[in-house]
Amino acid sequence: MKNNKTLYWIITGLFAAFMLFSALPDILTVPDAVTLMNHLGYPKYFIPFIGVAKLLGVIAILIPGYPRIKEWAYAGLLFDLIGATYSQISIDGFKPQIIIMVLPIAFLVASYFLYHKKLQTVVSA
Repeated sequence: MKNNKTLYWIITGLFAAFMLFSALPDILTVPDAVTLMNHLGYPKYFIPFIGVAKLLGVIAILIPGYPRIKEWAYAGLLFDLIGATYSQISIDGFKPQIIIMVLPIAFLVASYFLYHKKLQTVVSA
């Protein structure tokens, strides 16, 4: 059980760091973020909105408790990652660099399953 809990926090921490580092440029409306989002066809007002949504999702998955909010946060972050991947492929076509998006999606899925495994051990204890 201790190994699962440690693995959960390592994977969740890495995933949260990735999402946080992608949220901050959006929240601050950094010129590179604006350029990328404009290239993908999103309006400027959407950029800080999606950044704040990612930040709230990161907070939700890191704070213990609140299982229903965690479920929604995991879903929202997954939609964000899949939407970002789809948008990039739709605009630029498939390029091998987009395969890197498998990594944060895999971390999200692993974190989600380890979270549920951790919940099961708490309930059965």
